Amino acid sequence: MILSYLFAHLYGYDIIIFMQEKSLYQYFEDKEKEWEGLCLRCGTCCGLYDDPCRHLKKDTDNNQYYCEIYPARFGLRKTVKGEKFWCVPIKKIIHEHWRGDYLCVYKRLIKNNLWIKS
Repeated sequence: MILSYLFAHLYGYDIIIFMQEKSLYQYFEDKEKEWEGLCLRCGTCCGLYDDPCRHLKKDTDNNQYYCEIYPARFGLRKTVKGEKFWCVPIKKIIHEHWRGDYLCVYKRLIKNNLWIKS
């Protein structure tokens, strides 16, 4: 188990409250879900406006995009035109530019200094 703390200023006193939390594994799993939940599924990081990944599909019900092999997406892949590329986590390419990246919520959070640092 991991310990975390809450630092508060209460009635003129600084206090630290220690709390026992879930396992470290569960903590990181929850953070990953939180991170994934921010994505608006714009498809631009998967090449939507250039030569998209072959696995990028459009959900016509909600006008969003998704990867048809999402759990196994990382690694060597091909675009619609047959070009090879390495699919990597968005965190590894967030500093790069791609067409339509202004639609990416992660890029907007960084640009507006609203990045979650926990």
